[in-house]
Amino acid sequence: MSIAPSSTTVPSGGAIRSIPAVLRQRASDYAELCRPRIALMTMISVAVGFTVASPIVFGLVTLMTTLLGVVMLVAASSILNQCLERRTDRAMGRTASRPIAAGRLPIIEAASVAVILTCVGTVLLWNAVNPAAAIATLSTLLTYVGGYTLLKPKTSLCTTIGAIPGAMPPVIGWLAADGPVGLEALSLFGLFFFWQFPHFLAIGWIHRRDYEKAGLRMLPSFTDGGFTTGLVALIYALGFVPIAVMPAYLGMTGDLYQLIALGLALCYLYHTTVFFWRRNDHNARRLLYVSLCCLPLLLITLVLDFLRLTSVG
Repeated sequence: MSIAPSSTTVPSGGAIRSIPAVLRQRASDYAELCRPRIALMTMISVAVGFTVASPIVFGLVTLMTTLLGVVMLVAASSILNQCLERRTDRAMGRTASRPIAAGRLPIIEAASVAVILTCVGTVLLWNAVNPAAAIATLSTLLTYVGGYTLLKPKTSLCTTIGAIPGAMPPVIGWLAADGPVGLEALSLFGLFFFWQFPHFLAIGWIHRRDYEKAGLRMLPSFTDGGFTTGLVALIYALGFVPIAVMPAYLGMTGDLYQLIALGLALCYLYHTTVFFWRRNDHNARRLLYVSLCCLPLLLITLVLDFLRLTSVG
């Protein structure tokens, strides 16, 4: 008499293999949700503000703690943004596959993670850095989520509101280093604030049909062939020229930064002018690429020239 083997004695392994796959997908979704490229750029900006506010003693531990706390709140703001925009994200081709919009992550779970990150990051900054840095970072999150995100379907002024949290990272770094709040910190804020408009308006123009379909008012106008959009970008690019060289006039840097900053700002102005006169996707993409090169080069030059001056001094 033979006994057939029971099907339950030999596990198929399918369920076991699926657990790592599910975990990998979850990790991938949260990584996408936190928008790591924005987090990285924010960390670099914070580090720049911290560095130029630390002419005597550079507190590496304080900087690392600041970056950890800030990146928690940056991740939280990205998650909350996508929780609130899940319906409009589904309407746009470039965002329809985002984890919350696509239904891969439950909104309650994602929002809970964002709240935890916000609380932990704020407490860390308050206790391990200083209250000013904690308040500035939390205020940045609230402005981004409560101002920019909620205003996007209502008014094109959301772009201006959104530029405020976008310009705060170097100021947060400045505050974390206990730098005095004055024209120097304001110049860093202005640098980021003015740079953002041609950059984001170029993005808005490239994706204007998606934004219009989703009912988001990201540009000054969809109805005049982009004239107002180009004009606003041009005005801010003009303003960016004196703002870009301001750190040199305030004694934060020397002639090297002033020369390179002027060249980069004029290059940015030139490509913005080209976009203004000929508003098409090609010129908008070129302006976008130039903007993505301009700011990092400007920050690198600022830090290197600052360190050169302080080492000589």
